[in-house]
Amino acid sequence: MQWGSATFLKDNTPPPEKGSNRDPKNSILIFFVSVKIKEIFALGKKYPWPRPAVCPRCKDSRVWGHGFVPAYFDGFVESVLLRRYRCPGCGCVMRLRPKEYFARFQAPIETIRFCLSHRLNRGRWPPGRSRSRQRHWLRALRRKTMAYLGKTWHQGLMTAFDWLLQQAVIPVSRGI
Repeated sequence: MQWGSATFLKDNTPPPEKGSNRDPKNSILIFFVSVKIKEIFALGKKYPWPRPAVCPRCKDSRVWGHGFVPAYFDGFVESVLLRRYRCPGCGCVMRLRPKEYFARFQAPIETIRFCLSHRLNRGRWPPGRSRSRQRHWLRALRRKTMAYLGKTWHQGLMTAFDWLLQQAVIPVSRGI
């Protein structure tokens, strides 16, 4: 298993000094790791999640398990338990998530890309998925393309999708 990239959810401020008032809710960090979601679903809490050696914010080595968080993914009728770790030094909570998924998305990145490509190339949505969800992805991609690349972008939305991914931007999220 490899450690992937990490994303701050609510803020990107430096860690507070030890002993100061801190708000753990403002320091949630998502680690995207190479894992097999089917194995996670099958093993549940017994899945061997990788453990960070040190806190990425304050470099404290006393990182401990902080339980599990249920998350829903396409193809699973029940929630999948994702591992959390917590740093007692700065209060940072680290949530591990499969790297094949964007933060806060239930569909894999590959599926999102396929659906958008299918719609843009064939003029209709692929069957078997929620059309409203797919329209949401397309509207968000158009909005992100305009925000990051401007009205003069004429290389196509799928090229914009790939460019935004390279810039570590979720191409289909509503936030700019």
